[in-house]
Amino acid sequence: MFCPFYQMGLCQFLQTSQESEKYDSWAVVTGPTAGIGKGFAFELARKELNLILVGQNPEKLKDVSDLILAKFGKTQIKTVVVDFTSDLDDGVRKLRETIEGLEVGILINNVGISYPYARFFHEVDEELLKNLIKVNVEGTSKATQAVLPGMFQRKRGAIVNIGLGAAIVIPSDPLYVVYAATKYIYQFSRCLYVEYKKNGIDVKYQVELYVTTKMESIKRSSCFVPSTNGYAQAAMHWIGYGPRCIPYWPHAILWTLAYALPESVVDSWRLGFCLGIRKRGQLKYSRKKE
Repeated sequence: MFCPFYQMGLCQFLQTSQESEKYDSWAVVTGPTAGIGKGFAFELARKELNLILVGQNPEKLKDVSDLILAKFGKTQIKTVVVDFTSDLDDGVRKLRETIEGLEVGILINNVGISYPYARFFHEVDEELLKNLIKVNVEGTSKATQAVLPGMFQRKRGAIVNIGLGAAIVIPSDPLYVVYAATKYIYQFSRCLYVEYKKNGIDVKYQVELYVTTKMESIKRSSCFVPSTNGYAQAAMHWIGYGPRCIPYWPHAILWTLAYALPESVVDSWRLGFCLGIRKRGQLKYSRKKE
């Protein structure tokens, strides 16, 4: 029987950390100005990797670059402004130009968007629908396509795809239908892992549950809800081990609990939970309009 805690959590304690020196000296991070992406940027700099930060807001890219340089002064940082909801072809062209001649060893695919708050599928407007697909599917695919050829040529590299726990841990994610469906990254990662493992490229799907991010609307960390820095530290530790993991081991306990319950029970709980988020979100947005 498949046991998420054993497979994803407890067995990881028996492994030793892969050294970042196994890969080349540059790392690309998408969505690095906040949340998990920002945590990864700091952890990569701590490991003495140089950074290419890819994000939408040039001012926020500069701010996070300055913060990293203040703490890790030897880090080389390049920034690439890409609006993942707009002309991706132009953004990917800029990314290719920036990494040309650089030995990029690690790609962190972190960029992604969700709903402003939970809503039924018929309430999802055209703009939100388009952006969810554009950012979560096309953005991740094209960023990978830009960086992968160099890794393939050098026969080494690591691609880390940050995945949504709701897309794999629980049987459904009602009121976040498009978000859960567009987080297709597990199958994308697994197929890439099989395709490129023999070429020295490690592709990892990292399962994220709740973390203290703006997207999750959680401000305080706890045992089961790590800070973004705590999550990134755990995630860095498992780069290079197999196609899938839960880097923060208490999340594996939650997965095991969800796995042990009947799907109908989890579905019912999740629907009620998301209906509560929808109600609070509607109230918040109605107050903003007043």
